[in-house]
Amino acid sequence: MLVLILCALAVVSPLIAWRWPAGLLLRRWTWPALIWIALALQLVALEVPMPHVLASALHILTYAVAVGFLWLNRRAAGVWFVAAGAALNGIVIALNGGTLPASRAASEAAGIDSGDEFANSAVLENPVLPWLGDVFAWPEPLPLANTFSVGDVLIVLGVWVAAWSGTRRIGKPLIPADAPHSPEGDSSRQQDPT
Repeated sequence: MLVLILCALAVVSPLIAWRWPAGLLLRRWTWPALIWIALALQLVALEVPMPHVLASALHILTYAVAVGFLWLNRRAAGVWFVAAGAALNGIVIALNGGTLPASRAASEAAGIDSGDEFANSAVLENPVLPWLGDVFAWPEPLPLANTFSVGDVLIVLGVWVAAWSGTRRIGKPLIPADAPHSPEGDSSRQQDPT
């Protein structure tokens, strides 16, 4: 939840600073539905009771869908940071049977106990690449206490870069008023023959 909140804050931060996030909002994203599908699948994997093997497979699938979206939009600002973070998390999750390994110290600091149910992040016995798992903590009693990984940091950084790319002050015209106009390219300057 912490990563999602930080990404949402990144998206609205230019507006808070009285800037228009034109690079993010006016960009023609290729297949934007893919990112919403990935988020919906992850919500299902984490919140709907199902066999552990199915939840794990669905969790891994969410990263494959997200990577597809990122590849299709690879020229957008910030996408390579998000892609690197998603790839790190996705690979480590796949190598650990559908769960991102968390360090015991980070989990205890954040007050997280996943118990026996499926969790996208949990303390595992003998994890693969544990240093790429949730080794950092946003500790209790801070709001949204949680653990996070290097991949999560890259994802949030990428969303911030995307949100701030192409920003301009709110109220500033898209084309400066004193910009030269070419007579042949500006139909509004042509005179009415009648």
